[in-house]
Amino acid sequence: MRVLHFYKTYYPDSVGGVEQVIRQMCVGTARLGVRNEVLSLTREREPQPMHFEGHLVKRVPLDFEIASTGFSFAAVRELAAMARGADLIHYHFPWPFMDLAHFLAGIDKPSVVTYHSDIVRQKYLLRLYKPLCHRFLHSVDAVVATSPNYLESSPVLGRYRDKTRVITYGLDKTTYPDQDEALQDKWRAEVGDRFFLFVGVLRYYKGLHILLDAVANTDYPVVIVGAGPIERELKEHARRLGLRHVRFVGAVGDADKVALLKLCYAVAFPSHLRSEAFGISLLEGAMYGKPMISSEIGTGTTYINIHNETGLVVPPSDPQAFGQAMRQLWDNPVMASEMGKRAEARYWKLFTAEQMALNYRALYDEVVAGRVTVPMVPAAPAAPQVGV
Repeated sequence: MRVLHFYKTYYPDSVGGVEQVIRQMCVGTARLGVRNEVLSLTREREPQPMHFEGHLVKRVPLDFEIASTGFSFAAVRELAAMARGADLIHYHFPWPFMDLAHFLAGIDKPSVVTYHSDIVRQKYLLRLYKPLCHRFLHSVDAVVATSPNYLESSPVLGRYRDKTRVITYGLDKTTYPDQDEALQDKWRAEVGDRFFLFVGVLRYYKGLHILLDAVANTDYPVVIVGAGPIERELKEHARRLGLRHVRFVGAVGDADKVALLKLCYAVAFPSHLRSEAFGISLLEGAMYGKPMISSEIGTGTTYINIHNETGLVVPPSDPQAFGQAMRQLWDNPVMASEMGKRAEARYWKLFTAEQMALNYRALYDEVVAGRVTVPMVPAAPAAPQVGV
C-alpha cells in the first residue's frame, strides 16, 4: 500500500511535534508493508527530493503566507501528481491551504485526516474558513482524533463523530539515542541532576510565562530547552523576576535532550491553551519515567498525565497552583519517583509507535476497502481531572 502524507512542514525544514508524529507513522507503518511519501512546503527555491528513514520526502517552494498559513501553487500540481500513484491520502489538520489544495487538485482517492488541533488563535479568520473546513472534513473518509479528551472537547470533531477514530500518538524509544554517560556528565556539571525540565518550541500557547511566575521567590532549578518566537520576551520576563535559577539552554540535539530527560527530576509542561493538543515532549517525559506537571485544557495532555497517578494536573493560567504542584513534587521524592514509574508504564501500555502504526494500518485497510466501521475504542477512557 502507498500512502501520501500532506502537511505544511516536515524534516529537514522543521522538527516540531506534528513532524515527529508523521515521522513515527511513516517508520512504524513501513514495518507493516506501507510505502510512505511525504509532501510539504519549504523556503528553499529549488528543493530536491530526499529519502528520510526509509520514506520519500518531496518539498515544493512556499510562495507566501497569510496568518501563518503557507500557500504554494506548486503544491497543488504536486499533490495531484503524487496522488495518482497513491492508494490513500493522509492529511494532517489544521492547515487551511491543505483543504483548498485537496479540492483544487481534484483528489478522489481514499483519504484520512489526523485532526491534530482546533484552530484557536485566528478567531476572526476562522469565520471565513469554516465553510471550507467543514466541506473538507465532510469529504474525507475518516477523521482521527489524537486523544479521547480532544474528541470530547472539540466542537468541530463533535460534528464528525460518526467517522472519527481515536488513535493516540506513539513514540518509538529505540529511535532515540542510546545513553551517553559523557554527555550526561557534561550536563550534570552544567545544570545539576535535580531540576524541573521543559522541552519545546517557545510559542505563545506553551505557557512559559506561567512557569516563570510560578518559580518567582523560590529556588527550584528550572531548565528550559528550545527556541522560538517568544524567546526574547521570556528571557526578559525572567530577568525582571530575577530568576537566576532558571536556565535557557536553547535548542539542542536529540542526544542532549535525552541526557536532560534522564537527569531531570520532573517535567514541567505549563501549556494553557488548546493549541497544545497533545504534548509530544510531555509524552517523552513519561517515556523516560518522569513525573509530570501539566494544566487541564481538555486535550491530550491530560490523557498522558493523570492527576495523582503519573503527576499533577492544575488549572490553566494559574502560577500559584503550578508552583504548589512543583512544591508538592519537590518535597516528596518518593511520591515523585512512584509517579514517574506509573508514567512510564502508561507509555508502554498506550503510547508506543508500534501500537499507533497497527491502528493506522488497520484504518488504512478499512478506508481503502470502503468499509469504515464504528470508531476504535481507546485503551482507556477519558477521565475528568481535578487540579491541586
